[in-house]
Amino acid sequence: MASELELDLVEISPNANPPVCKILEYKKFLYEQKKRDKALKSKATKVTIKEIRFGPQTDEHDYDFKKKHAEKFLKDGAKLKAFVFFKGRSIVFKEQGQILLLRLAQDLEELGKVEQLPKLEGKRMTMFISPKKK
Repeated sequence: MASELELDLVEISPNANPPVCKILEYKKFLYEQKKRDKALKSKATKVTIKEIRFGPQTDEHDYDFKKKHAEKFLKDGAKLKAFVFFKGRSIVFKEQGQILLLRLAQDLEELGKVEQLPKLEGKRMTMFISPKKK
């Protein structure tokens, strides 16, 4: 039947019982499939992660400056990775780093929710904040 119509016999679902086939133009079928895949890919959400780095004894002005950037990132829809980096012997100020990150989470409460509470990994204490849905 396909050769009479000068078209191709295309197997649509090989796993079905019996396998499903259609008589159509194969090039057109491939084109529409690519088009469909591209449309699905464009609708997929791309998650970007922005990082903000603090020291354990970050000054008030520096904290406010970085907090403004964090607010901007969350408003733009990016996830935020805030971390405190401990250099040398500053690891003794673990509590200060944790307090700093929790304070940041509290200040950004209306813009995002904490995905992961502060956790110490080696010489850095990390916390993730994801933006709230609009």
